[in-house]
Amino acid sequence: MPITVLPIPAFSDNYVWMLTDVETGMVGVVDPGESAPVRAAIEAHGGRLDTIFLTHHHADHTGGAETLRDRYGARIIGAAADAARLPALDQAVHAGDRVAFGDSQALVLETPGHTLGHIAYYFDDPASLFCGDTLFSLGCGRLFEGTPEQMYASLHEFDALPDETLVYCGHEYTASNARFALSVSPDNKTLQHRAEEVSQLRAAGRPTVPSTLGSERACNPFLRATTPEELGKLRRQKDLL
Repeated sequence: MPITVLPIPAFSDNYVWMLTDVETGMVGVVDPGESAPVRAAIEAHGGRLDTIFLTHHHADHTGGAETLRDRYGARIIGAAADAARLPALDQAVHAGDRVAFGDSQALVLETPGHTLGHIAYYFDDPASLFCGDTLFSLGCGRLFEGTPEQMYASLHEFDALPDETLVYCGHEYTASNARFALSVSPDNKTLQHRAEEVSQLRAAGRPTVPSTLGSERACNPFLRATTPEELGKLRRQKDLL
């Protein structure tokens, strides 16, 4: 059975994603960096929270997790490899594990680069990728701990996923990413159209995500990089902006 997804804005540019399993009504959130906006959304949708999915240890993705668990009795799920840097986990997962969420399942993908213990979650109905700070719309995460080789491999963890996969990333960075992407590929017509769409969405105060993997494959310079060295060069250029 499918899941539905709603964005919960947090801080200045984070998104916490609220998931509902349609068949069972089970509710989860991905990367609750702060508790107050999540609590407001949970209370507005019935007051239930069963599962907290964490992609990596940074405080803007984990800061509200324990408060929310204490209030709602939710289980916290995160990478076993990074358990020492995450809130206490109720379920520690590894690459290839499948996490039950009502009648749905999340496949765990190992995606180091932004951090060494980063993971992503993939649901197949509808195809939905919760990728934290690994893949952004038109960008990728900074290499705070990992290497270009690791980020390149992590982005290609998504190769087997269908083009229609919805990409639920952790931040509203798309406008600045679009400017950089256009500086790299000024003649990419698909990218030009995406950049205009992003501009219109932001002018209307609307999120630019989720995007789709098909769109990212056509437009995102980091996904289009053909070697780790090219990705690393692009990341260094972006970091200087």
